[in-house]
Amino acid sequence: MTKRTGFLLLTLLLARTDGWSQSAPPKYTQYVNTFIGTAPLTDPKILGYKLPDGWRSWAGLTFPGSSLPNAMVQLSPMTEYGSGAGYEYEDNIIYSFTHTNKGHWNLCNIPVLPMSNPTAPFKSKFSHQRESAAPGYYQVYLEDYDVNVSLTSTLRCGFHKYEYKNETDRQILFDLAKSNNRISEWHIDQAGDFAIQGYQRAGGNIYFYAVLNNKISQLEKNAESTRDGYAIVHLADGNKGPVEMKIGLSFVSTENAKQNLEKEIGQHSFDDIRHEATDKWEKLLSAVEVKGGTEKQRTMFYSCLYRSFLWPALRSDVNGEFSDAKGKVVKADFNYYTEPSLWDTYRNKDVLLGLISPQVTLDVIKSMKDVGDKTGFIPTFFHGDHGTSSIAGAYLRGIDNFDIKGTYATLLRNANVANGARPFVTEYIEKGYISDPDIANPHVETKAKAGVSKTLEYSYDDYSLAQIAKKLGDTANYRILMARSKNYRNMFDPSTRFMRGRLENGEWIKNFNPQYPYYEYMYREANAWQVSFFAPHDMPGLIKLYGGPKPFESKLDSLFTVPWNPNYIARNVETMIGQYCHGNQPDHEAPFAYYFINKPEKSQKIIDTILNSLYGVGDDGIALCGMDDAGEMSAWYVFSAAGLYTFSATDPEYLVTVPLFDEVKWRTSTNKILTITHQGKGRKMTAIKVNGKPIKGYFVPHDLFKNGGKIEVVTK
Repeated sequence: MTKRTGFLLLTLLLARTDGWSQSAPPKYTQYVNTFIGTAPLTDPKILGYKLPDGWRSWAGLTFPGSSLPNAMVQLSPMTEYGSGAGYEYEDNIIYSFTHTNKGHWNLCNIPVLPMSNPTAPFKSKFSHQRESAAPGYYQVYLEDYDVNVSLTSTLRCGFHKYEYKNETDRQILFDLAKSNNRISEWHIDQAGDFAIQGYQRAGGNIYFYAVLNNKISQLEKNAESTRDGYAIVHLADGNKGPVEMKIGLSFVSTENAKQNLEKEIGQHSFDDIRHEATDKWEKLLSAVEVKGGTEKQRTMFYSCLYRSFLWPALRSDVNGEFSDAKGKVVKADFNYYTEPSLWDTYRNKDVLLGLISPQVTLDVIKSMKDVGDKTGFIPTFFHGDHGTSSIAGAYLRGIDNFDIKGTYATLLRNANVANGARPFVTEYIEKGYISDPDIANPHVETKAKAGVSKTLEYSYDDYSLAQIAKKLGDTANYRILMARSKNYRNMFDPSTRFMRGRLENGEWIKNFNPQYPYYEYMYREANAWQVSFFAPHDMPGLIKLYGGPKPFESKLDSLFTVPWNPNYIARNVETMIGQYCHGNQPDHEAPFAYYFINKPEKSQKIIDTILNSLYGVGDDGIALCGMDDAGEMSAWYVFSAAGLYTFSATDPEYLVTVPLFDEVKWRTSTNKILTITHQGKGRKMTAIKVNGKPIKGYFVPHDLFKNGGKIEVVTK
């Protein structure tokens, strides 16, 4: 253990035990380390290349601050604007504490900073020795201002506690010209002796209403409504004890922000709100109880489970109002959420959300439907049309208390209407593939159609939509969509045995290097190796393309053994096992592919390598092998460590793997218990028993999450 790690563990222990002397310490949140994912990944042996000067890998990009599950508020320290989540563990300067976060270089709104006798530029040194965090709590000592800062939060509000060493000239900076999005306008004014209100405009407005327990002597404004400037709240002298600031947020109005604050915090104390936050996280995390494993594995499991529930984020207020896709204030009888990070999270995390928080999943679907009603299309995120998979997967798992026919009708528009949710969908329908140009000297950032990735992903999306069609009895569209779901085959080049780009005339792109990664040319953030095993809905068909199980196995072996060329650098295509990239999403299903040729032990070897060596790396043990991407990287760990994986997330079934733990108990949303046990000392699976009876194959049905039951994984 390094000295630095020792200090970190000490501060985490203090954060976990403070305030719990009169009762038993938390059972599950004690294992959550909110700093995991904030440290940089620097080891070239793991990354696959040496970081160029001035580069920070895109690994992690998580935030350590306070949030409740799927909340509007994520209250966290800011050590660098323009960084992924605002906080980078290697930094020693804090600029502010912001109230929204995702880890995607955006948000980080309403920055505030307590100060004492400050001089510009406004910032403070800090050290990890005087910093601590836990779910729903963050604390740090600002050395330049001699202020101890403690933060906690509710769904829509933040609660700040500032313990100033100096009792005069106490100030609070509102650095409203800054966020991780460009601020076009900001405003702040005083609302009585003890309150302030205002907004930031970054696209839409983010409103706030804050109440202090200390009288305001002056509100100083500097260059308001420009891209520069700030405001400073000067506090009256004379009051002793901590300064507390309760702040409500809203995406509708300052009036709603005030109402959110009154409803969620009101007269409650800081400790009240902090304990409520801990209790809510305890309840959520208790849905999965693990026994056995190492201390690191338990810490990583619950830390990953925690991070899987930070996004999507709540956007409706306590009165039910929200700002819709057209910017209109409307009211609904469901909680309105941001759309999920679908390109990432459809693979696993959206399923995990539905297993543990089905009401949130239901409201997310209703929110996406609302967007579709206003815009004509169900929202997509980044690439593909994977809202289809997430909605289909939830629907087939029994989350069906929504307008499925109306949602299905809009998803059909997504799949068929040009200039909508699916770029180049007309070409895809007419040709069965999406082409790319033949470029003489393409490079990582060459922009084109990413035609291979789109074709493969649309094929899976068509399969997903077909499953809804089947359940609704729409036979005609079911047949059309299932036929289109085979389009992935049109990208397979038998001469190279890779998924390869095609020209408009159908010929293969000549300038082809299967090891070279692209962001948008032929492949989306991947190379040919990393997409060539993607057909989660039709693995028998994919294996047949390769010539059968033996040739498929040989090619799959090569995926994990052909060395990565360290000269091929794409910042987020990183963390390599051969050509396999765990640091990004496109090939996250590939380690499980050996199951489909009855070689689960080969999959397990790769899975164990990933679980045990690519999560919690570095000197402090808190680096991740890739960007967490709104919890997808974390959900991959949760499922794989628990012994189940959502190989095709649309289908209501789970691939059984060997869990890291002796026993895993899921408390289902129907309040039943699904128990997964590992029998045997080895990691080679020899049998799977469901409720005491051996099963054929490797999949178990979702009904086990409805009815409870027991899965025994026997190994040698």
